[in-house]
Amino acid sequence: MAQEAEITERARVEASQVMLADRLRGALGSEAVFVLGTGMRVSGRLGCVGRDWFVLAEGMRQWLVPMESLGYVEALGRPVHKTENVGVASLPLPGAIRRLARDRAEVAVHVATGQDRGRVLEGVIDGVGHDFLDLAVTRGETRRREAVALVATVPFASLEAVCSIGPRDY
Repeated sequence: MAQEAEITERARVEASQVMLADRLRGALGSEAVFVLGTGMRVSGRLGCVGRDWFVLAEGMRQWLVPMESLGYVEALGRPVHKTENVGVASLPLPGAIRRLARDRAEVAVHVATGQDRGRVLEGVIDGVGHDFLDLAVTRGETRRREAVALVATVPFASLEAVCSIGPRDY
């Protein structure tokens, strides 16, 4: 009886060490519904999971989502044990976004703050700082100086998600 209680307690302690990123990594490739903090729902297949971000595949689109933007997940599957961060998975959010900036791909940046909850800005990521990104808003045109309507600076604290425009692989 005492041995069973000790085993149960050790299992609880072990489970308490599992981070959200570990939990998501254990479900890589699974389909689930991801509900973001603003209530936006994205159904997709869980792809890469980083230190503080993850990627979802929704049809032809890819979503890069900061962990802080996640409200909850429906139908994620069974819990898993803690895993190690390796390769791309060890990149923090700014590093993942820098990879998108390097590719000069058009993206839709979903902003989640104050009156702009659910606001979407489309363009090309021009730069990435420690806690923000600069987006050249292009109104759907190719990134050229003449096509830039404005440059929006988006703090990561306001970033709900970055979504590919058209087929893309993050």
